[in-house]
Amino acid sequence: MGREHWKTIWVGSAGNMVEWFDWFVYASFATYFAGAFFPDDNPTARLMNTAGIFAVGFFMRPVGGWLLGRVADRRGRKTALTLTVTLMSASAVLIAIAPTYAVAGYGGALVLLLARLLQGLSVGGEYAASATYMTEATDPKKRGFASSFQYVSMTVGQLIGLALLIILQRTLSEDALADWGWRIPFVVGAAGAAVVFYLRRTMLESEVYEESADDDGAAVGEKGSLRALWEHRREAFLVVALTMGGTLAYYTYTTYLTKYLSNTAGLPKQTATLVSFCALLVFACLQPLAGALSDRIGRRPMLITFGVCATFLTVPVMTLLSKVDSFWPAFGLALFALVMITPYTALSAVVKAELFPTGVRALGVALPYALANSLFGGTAEYVALWFKDGGIESGFYWYVAACAAVSLVVYGTMRETRDVDLHQVGDGRKSSHERTARLAS
Repeated sequence: MGREHWKTIWVGSAGNMVEWFDWFVYASFATYFAGAFFPDDNPTARLMNTAGIFAVGFFMRPVGGWLLGRVADRRGRKTALTLTVTLMSASAVLIAIAPTYAVAGYGGALVLLLARLLQGLSVGGEYAASATYMTEATDPKKRGFASSFQYVSMTVGQLIGLALLIILQRTLSEDALADWGWRIPFVVGAAGAAVVFYLRRTMLESEVYEESADDDGAAVGEKGSLRALWEHRREAFLVVALTMGGTLAYYTYTTYLTKYLSNTAGLPKQTATLVSFCALLVFACLQPLAGALSDRIGRRPMLITFGVCATFLTVPVMTLLSKVDSFWPAFGLALFALVMITPYTALSAVVKAELFPTGVRALGVALPYALANSLFGGTAEYVALWFKDGGIESGFYWYVAACAAVSLVVYGTMRETRDVDLHQVGDGRKSSHERTARLAS
């Protein structure tokens, strides 16, 4: 892989890292700022309120997926990626300055809600624009490897957030963290976004996209439209189905894991945070290996492996995690769970991008993926806490396994995408409008 391809991975990953740092620190620091916006004597109820706003951000992701996916297909991946990081920076600033309940009543919660809505818009477009850019701008034989860095950067963003949490836990008191210390990561996120804004302003557009601008069929006004996406509705529904199990498992073992170890297993917050940090560090290192393996053996075998493991092992793994009482057992089980979902996360971006033609690729990835995340990933934490509050926490384990089972059926029946030519995807399924334009030329 040449120097330019590594530069492409770096620029795409750096922006994605900051995006997901801002996205995940909300979940990581929620246990400290929950009381600042939602005073309540029940700690689980406070967490449910903050988790509810966390979930609301996900419900804006389909809107962001549609708007920014359309921008990426019509104006270019570079334009969309620059816009997403701008929105994310604004949302981080809003959270950093949001007034508490003691100062403005529920006005602070409204500011928090607005910030999460902006984050939802941003991330809804970021995933697809980043996935399509990194898939298009690299060696076709190494697309799985290159695109795996999307989850590397997502995980590194979360690791930085967790590292900052660990540092603050050891340098500030519990009262100081709950009072003002939780604002620090959002200030850091806003500053990081400013740096990435500059990097993305200087990035090059992908050659696949630039070449598509000369394509008569793509220049008719159909690029990035819902009408064009409807021509590929089977692939769009496929993205929703193959995502539901993977995104639910991912958010269960990443954003929710720290709270689960603290709130259910009873581990100290510091220990639970350290478990998540160490397990995620190894998880990030595994992504390129799994991505490279998918370039050799294909996407379907990897996805099927994840589907089988998540369907049959989720319940025992979550049950054992609820009973851990020290670092090493918790770390071993958490790492096992993350290894289990790696065959999905490492190639999640590339397999979706390989399903759609260039003129609708970003929208085709963004909208159905965002819908699946809104329904399953974004609500994972809230659903888990709802089961816990109802006294049937094990019901959540079965829910995760059931969603993974649905995705497993899809993995077993979908076509292989590893060797597709990104210039030719969808040529056999062009709309009549596009075919007429081609014949006229």
